[in-house]
Amino acid sequence: MITCFIRYEIDPFKIAAFEDYARNWGQAIPRCGADLIGYFAPHEGSSTVAYGVYSIDSLAAYERYRARLSDDPLGRSNYEFARKEQFIRREDRLFLRLASTPHAELVRP
Repeated sequence: MITCFIRYEIDPFKIAAFEDYARNWGQAIPRCGADLIGYFAPHEGSSTVAYGVYSIDSLAAYERYRARLSDDPLGRSNYEFARKEQFIRREDRLFLRLASTPHAELVRP
């Protein structure tokens, strides 16, 4: 399992547009095969940084997911919405794997 972290630099005057974009992905991403953790919009501090986070089985599964997403009607319209409204200034993707185990047992000497 890998997790994709997308860091967005967004227009601080178009946060509402980014939130609409995020809600659309909330429907399309799971339908196309990824486990959406969430989209995060600015709240306090920087008003230009936002994140999207989802997990997927492998990079091969990611490629299949991206193909399904580009064929999905909501996916296509969401890409077009972002292009038209230009609220995303920059987008960076980082793929990470979990290095710790959830609920790890306490190791006692």
